[in-house]
Amino acid sequence: MPAFKGANLQDRQKSAAEARKALLEKFKARPAADDPEVIARETERREIAAAREAREAEREARRQAEAAEKARLEAVRQAEMLAREAQEEQVREVERAAEAVRLEREAQDAVELKALMEVEKKAERDARYAARKNRKAQTKSEQRAYR
Repeated sequence: MPAFKGANLQDRQKSAAEARKALLEKFKARPAADDPEVIARETERREIAAAREAREAEREARRQAEAAEKARLEAVRQAEMLAREAQEEQVREVERAAEAVRLEREAQDAVELKALMEVEKKAERDARYAARKNRKAQTKSEQRAYR
């Protein structure tokens, strides 16, 4: 295997000088700021940037419009939900009132039925009492008839 031959100092200095010279040549070869090609490229870049900004502004406007529409739809949904809940609450109130009336009517019916049953029971008791009294009176009159 051959020995490594590194560049000596002079070779390295020469390479560095050539690289600096090439960079300087490249810089000098660049067109001036008032060159029509440079002006055309700069104008094109500005047009592209303006178009990009317009697209971004359009996207942002679309996002804001979508957000506003979404907020409007949410507000409409909330209003519908609140209206539905209010209507359901009214229905529940009507049902509660009807239930209260029904329960009150049932309670009145029960009271009336109880009073009616008490009257019937009293009438039955009175009839039994009167029958018993008649039987006793009859047996007394029969006993008197035998004496």
